[in-house]
Amino acid sequence: MPATTPRTYSAGFWLMCLSSFFFFMSFNMLLPELPAYLTRLGGGEYKGFIIALFTLTAGLSRPFSGKLADTVGRIPVMVFGSLVCFICGFFYPWTTTVAGFLGLRLLHGFSTGFKPTGTAAFIADIIPLERRGEAMGLLGVAGSLGMAAGPALGPLITAATSLNTLFYCSSGLALLSLAVQGTMTETLPQAQRQKFSWSLLRLNWSEVLEPQVLAPALVTLLCLFPFGAILTVVPDQSEALGLADHSKGLFYTCYTLASLVVRLLAGRASDKYGRVPVLRWSTALLAVSLGMMTLVEHSVPLFLGSAVLFGFATGLNSPTLYAWTIDLSHPERRGRAVATMYIALEAGIGLGALLGGWLFSNQISRLPYVHAMSLALVLGALLYLLVGVRKQQPVA
Repeated sequence: MPATTPRTYSAGFWLMCLSSFFFFMSFNMLLPELPAYLTRLGGGEYKGFIIALFTLTAGLSRPFSGKLADTVGRIPVMVFGSLVCFICGFFYPWTTTVAGFLGLRLLHGFSTGFKPTGTAAFIADIIPLERRGEAMGLLGVAGSLGMAAGPALGPLITAATSLNTLFYCSSGLALLSLAVQGTMTETLPQAQRQKFSWSLLRLNWSEVLEPQVLAPALVTLLCLFPFGAILTVVPDQSEALGLADHSKGLFYTCYTLASLVVRLLAGRASDKYGRVPVLRWSTALLAVSLGMMTLVEHSVPLFLGSAVLFGFATGLNSPTLYAWTIDLSHPERRGRAVATMYIALEAGIGLGALLGGWLFSNQISRLPYVHAMSLALVLGALLYLLVGVRKQQPVA
């Protein structure tokens, strides 16, 4: 069953971490530059669609990637996701219209609809129950490093060379992620594997959502809404505070590095204390960070301090939600369970981006209202975790 011992992780685990690092760095390095790029194309009023369209196709593709991960295999699903990321990065320089740009963002979303689903199912196959929280934390460290390095390096690459060079660098990193996956061994049991056929893309409603993991999915949706809103408005908020050019990605860097530190130091917290107790504390911390963001106004230290707290909360929240989802899933439906959680994740991020962008409407004075809206949903998640979650036993 698991390819780990009580003290060590397999080579496959570390290769997956490396692949995730390249993958997350690939598309996150574009984020600080895309709002300004879309504005130059004449589509400034569509900034909310940069994230929303990306998450739309990611969310819509999750039921398919979950089913394929449970039938065709984990690795083919990951390969497809990385391949889409590679192709889309390469074609950004050729999109010179608003419609073309938004269409490419729509296609680019298929990458995260497939790669993380296969990754989480692969890791669940090789990690024992008692170390899932720690393993998901370490995998999150790799992703966080990519998410931190990407937004920090993106503006530097653009300033030193050109925006087109940034797009090609993004494409190249996706190719590296793809190359690493070629060294891995499939973990889906041979008895479950099928050859790909178009009939596998026909879904019954029972194959879209996994009922056993609806509790972590609901918490995921409510807690990821702020992330979508922040991705949409923080570039403009950074510029309004005087953080421009190479400092434009500073919020992302502070947030991601804080998340990284927590994942390293507290990765086993949910293994030791339980998934729901840790989620209660992390969600409360998330609420505090959003409360701070509503009070930022002209304070750069408060802005970056809220990013650090947001990162601390996410560093506890994210691996715990992954582990809780896998705990409740049946091994033969693990891909579907992970996909259900990711559907909730994409729905939360997409709604956050759309509603955050709509409420913001390029008016800096409205930023506190955007963060207050996020805060209200996170408080709803906290209330659910405190009074609405029943005790649930993990599936072996």
